[in-house]
Amino acid sequence: MSTVGGLVALLSEHDDTLKHHALTHLDTLVDQFWAEIADSLADIEVLYENKAFQHRHLAALVAAKVYYHLGDFDDSLTFALGAGPLFDLAAKSQFVETIIAKCIDKYIALRIQQFEGGAVAAIDKALEEVVERMFKRCFADGEFRQAIGIALEARRLDVIQDSIKMGASGELLQYVLECALNVVQHRGFRNQVLRLLVQLYSELSEPDYLAMGHCLVALEDVQGCADLLGKLAKGSPKHYLLALQLAFDLEESATQQFLRNVTQLLLTSSSGSDASDSSLPADHADHFQKILNGTMTIQLHLEFLHRNNHSDLLILKQSKNMLDGRSSLYHSAVTFGNALMNAGTTCDQFLRDNLEWLSRANNWSKFSATAALGVIHKGNLEHSMALLKPYLPQQGVAGSPYSEGGALYALGLMNANHAQPLTYLRQALKDAADETLQHGACLGIGVSGMATATPDLYEQLKATLFTDSAVAGEAAGLAMGLVMVGTGNKGAVDEMVQYAHETQHEKIIRGTALGAALIMYGKEEEADSTIDLLLADKDALVRYGGIYAVAMAYAGTGNNKALRRLLHVAVSDVNDDVRRAAVTSIGFVLSNTPTQVPRVVELLSESFNPNVRYGACMALGISCASTHLGDALALLEPLLKDSVDFVRQGALIAQAMIMMQHTSSKVTQFRAHLAKVVSDKHEAQLAKFGAVLAQGILDAGGRNANISLRTRSGTNSMLAVVGMAVFLQYWTWYPLTLFLSLTLTPTALIGLDAKLRVPKFEFTSAARPSLFAYPAPTAPPTTEKVEKVQMTLSTTAKAKARAKKKEGGDGTGMDVDAPAASTPASPTTATGTQDVEMADASADATKDGGAAAAKKKKKEPASEKKENLTRVVPGQEQHVQFDAAAGYVPVKKTRHSGILVLECTKEGQDGFEPEFIELNASKPKPAEGAAGEAADAEPEPEPPAPFEYPFDE
Repeated sequence: MSTVGGLVALLSEHDDTLKHHALTHLDTLVDQFWAEIADSLADIEVLYENKAFQHRHLAALVAAKVYYHLGDFDDSLTFALGAGPLFDLAAKSQFVETIIAKCIDKYIALRIQQFEGGAVAAIDKALEEVVERMFKRCFADGEFRQAIGIALEARRLDVIQDSIKMGASGELLQYVLECALNVVQHRGFRNQVLRLLVQLYSELSEPDYLAMGHCLVALEDVQGCADLLGKLAKGSPKHYLLALQLAFDLEESATQQFLRNVTQLLLTSSSGSDASDSSLPADHADHFQKILNGTMTIQLHLEFLHRNNHSDLLILKQSKNMLDGRSSLYHSAVTFGNALMNAGTTCDQFLRDNLEWLSRANNWSKFSATAALGVIHKGNLEHSMALLKPYLPQQGVAGSPYSEGGALYALGLMNANHAQPLTYLRQALKDAADETLQHGACLGIGVSGMATATPDLYEQLKATLFTDSAVAGEAAGLAMGLVMVGTGNKGAVDEMVQYAHETQHEKIIRGTALGAALIMYGKEEEADSTIDLLLADKDALVRYGGIYAVAMAYAGTGNNKALRRLLHVAVSDVNDDVRRAAVTSIGFVLSNTPTQVPRVVELLSESFNPNVRYGACMALGISCASTHLGDALALLEPLLKDSVDFVRQGALIAQAMIMMQHTSSKVTQFRAHLAKVVSDKHEAQLAKFGAVLAQGILDAGGRNANISLRTRSGTNSMLAVVGMAVFLQYWTWYPLTLFLSLTLTPTALIGLDAKLRVPKFEFTSAARPSLFAYPAPTAPPTTEKVEKVQMTLSTTAKAKARAKKKEGGDGTGMDVDAPAASTPASPTTATGTQDVEMADASADATKDGGAAAAKKKKKEPASEKKENLTRVVPGQEQHVQFDAAAGYVPVKKTRHSGILVLECTKEGQDGFEPEFIELNASKPKPAEGAAGEAADAEPEPEPPAPFEYPFDE
């Protein structure tokens, strides 16, 4: 056919049979002749609107297809819905797929309006029918994940529940849990999904108690967590092991206040007199208390970092020697690099070896140097006071306020997220008259009392803030936010913002604005009113705090609204600090999907504004930390050579974050680049600072820790997110650099038995050992001795040979010539030993026996055995295998790193004697220069007997 004019003419006939005949044929030809049919759209629409016409659905379908080809998808959708059952969802055509997508999008938009309480939006029954048919088609085809995805966006809990039950797969439950934590952006609906998951997990034939615990933590359900722990702890031995693992998971992702409340409920319910048979034994209660208050985790991490320390102090030594020690900036850079490199290892050897260099620190450099001890000895809770006693304020002794203030800060860092030293720090703050001491005490209180939400502690810090001291007030405002992290206390925010408007000190405004942002951590939509208030302020420093409020409230959510707001501010605000913070905060919001960040910040990394370029660097470093993501590294590569010094600084720090715990050739090249930057006399100071800091980040925790804002269970790590946010303030205050230690997570595999002992056992890493090995230590510089080589001309050699022949001869009658100077050396000669491996098999066969074969490179094994309390980097987890024959397997089968509660597979078997690893890292060490315990064990020698010295002789 070349035209459909005849069929179109039939639409004007009075006989319905002719009209039906025309519509039937037009439906099959519309894709070819839609332009011609479009002239008669009005006639087709009239047929559809005529309810007396029996084939009006067919008219609607033809109209829908014509409008689709015209590009009017809204009208096409309207008529497709009017087609009713004639709109075949199973048809394989671009028209059907497009209209279904438009239909689902419209349905989702209307459902969201209904769910979020906005304008009342009535949903057309025809639209609902199409969506319901779509769900039924997904169920029939077994496409349960597709149905779940649409249901999550459309807020349909009933469809989610039906999909999981019909799919009858634990994988679907895990899929919904991951989507709820990482994809669902509305907090209210997310909580409904998590409640549903708790119910569905409990109804399984073998309930997944650990997943239930993760849901309850995300719901902030204290009572539910305590009840679940109590139920498991009082159950079978297997359930008790699950309770211990759940307790460790809770400690990893919950706040101090949450854990304290869970512990109180758990121990209270277990000691009830009404059911003495259901109470926890004393040792079990003690186990849960040690886990939930963080003591056990801190002790195990301290032991792991101490035992496996692979810090390369030669890197620091070379950097120190290349930098001017009289510069406070360089001194602080090496101090911070050393602190991060040895974080948690208790190794302060570099400081002991460089006491003269250390003594050059003065004023705030001395404050930072003393505070760095808290990072090196982080987690040594039992001996924190003893280690810092020489530096802490003492009554009647006049010391340096910078050293004493730094010691108070160090005490907080050593007890990070653990409220043990709060009583001492609060008294020190009360007694302190110097603002430097107050500054250190406030920082120490903030980092150790993080998220405790203690009212009287908040009031004490507020009193310090109201003294209007610039130095002390900045730390007090920040500490108030740290103490109230995640509470969403709007009264506290209002007080801090009001004081920020009243004070004249920029430092105080900055501290209170950031503190207000920290209070909104994790609050998402609840923080919107506070964010609007802060971002509308005339003061750029308050708007700066508003940007970080967006970062904290929506960290790890990928929220589109938050991203749009940040991108708008990044290109529109008049203040460079605010724009830099807006771009940086993209890394926080998208920390759950790091692969998206390079695409989002690609254009920003090419901005004319250096502050925006710096922000792009940090956004990549924050979100892609420890991933070695190629797209992120490609964006940072040109920024390493940027014309602005602080952009190069940001690129160096960000690239070090991304390359942590990797051993590729790119990492080796980057290490060489860092050394080159440090040694270059013409390089800017800020870039050198970034290079030294990057060296410390690369080898953080003795090369046994990485940076990640997410926990192993897939939730946000409050400690890491807050630590990263405060670390970024090093831009204006260098001592805050040490907050980066809060983001470090040991890459360890630590197995425990039911009594929280560390058994000796082996597991397999099914990968080449070199793939995840520690980097090779830096080779010390050597002075090669040049040997003199005496050259002999070939003519001279021939002359000597002839003379020798004349004297005695060799009996052969042949003229033996010495090798000419141009003759290539044999592979077996001293000058050619490096070519042994390059020789072919035929050449090896001519050599003496198997000597050459022994020189061949030994083939690397495809796997290796590793022991408990050892390093397992993220990329290695997929290769870890546990064997029941080794005696222990994890009670949580899907976890291959972190702290694992183990189930003994050989318990009660004859001949099985478990061995355990003794934890020695937290034990007190002998004082330097003292004889130690050995000397204490031996009695002192008796003094000599009295005697007279004969002077006359």
